[in-house]
Amino acid sequence: MAIKGIDELRIEGKRVFLRVDFNVPIEKGEVKDATRIEAALPTIRYALQHRAKLILASHLGRPKGKVVPELSLRPVAKVLSEKLGQEVLMAPDCIGPQVEEMASRLKEGEVMLLENLRFHPGEEKNDPGFAQALARLAEVYVNDAFGTAHRAHASIEGIAHYVKEVGCGFLMKKEIEYLQGALKSPKRPFVAVLGGAKVSDKIGVIRNLLHKVDRLLIGGGMSYTFLRAQGYNVGRSLVEEEKLQQAREILREVEAKGVELQLPVDHIAAQEFSPDAPRKVV
Repeated sequence: MAIKGIDELRIEGKRVFLRVDFNVPIEKGEVKDATRIEAALPTIRYALQHRAKLILASHLGRPKGKVVPELSLRPVAKVLSEKLGQEVLMAPDCIGPQVEEMASRLKEGEVMLLENLRFHPGEEKNDPGFAQALARLAEVYVNDAFGTAHRAHASIEGIAHYVKEVGCGFLMKKEIEYLQGALKSPKRPFVAVLGGAKVSDKIGVIRNLLHKVDRLLIGGGMSYTFLRAQGYNVGRSLVEEEKLQQAREILREVEAKGVELQLPVDHIAAQEFSPDAPRKVV
């Protein structure tokens, strides 16, 4: 790989900014599914065992650049502390003098978790000033958040311009190596499954895959843009109106290339997006 893995970086005694994906479900202050936390443990443990001064950073939910107490990462720090068997220091914010002071005082083998990156609008805007503020915390940057690596956000793309040593964690490395193998010499039939809320995030991926796959399965919220493009009534389901034309173009490309496209055929319908709303399968 062109990008170095964390095991190829010199991290001993250095402050390491580790971007992870701790976007986990939280209800009443309790983490309901720790799968993503557990997925990051190999990289976290490696860094701590190699005497790094570890700074963890993640987003949680969509606070839209404002502080939303319900989307604090404090419950994550509690779970992570239990799984690591050591204290995880919780920062009051992700940037600023107080956070910089905490980072500077970290000892080898200690770990701190920054507060939700998306409490600041600069994160999703990839603001250079915000990216530089994050970069001031560390000497090494490691990205292990594969699920968000496609986003041009300050903690993903921006920060990498301001830290000298850059690499990826074990989770990211495994996913990249798997994808490289799958795309270069895939076993047939080659089936790709895509999901997520927005078509706009996936258009480039879809068009690239059309040259390689035998079958394409699209689910999640993005499927409704394609269903609408096919002429179906999708009610108030999530649709990117401005992407309907591109969805129609992709549908034509799929047909022209002989790729089998499958969209959801069973849907749970309700009058409102609420767990208490009456629902039916259509």
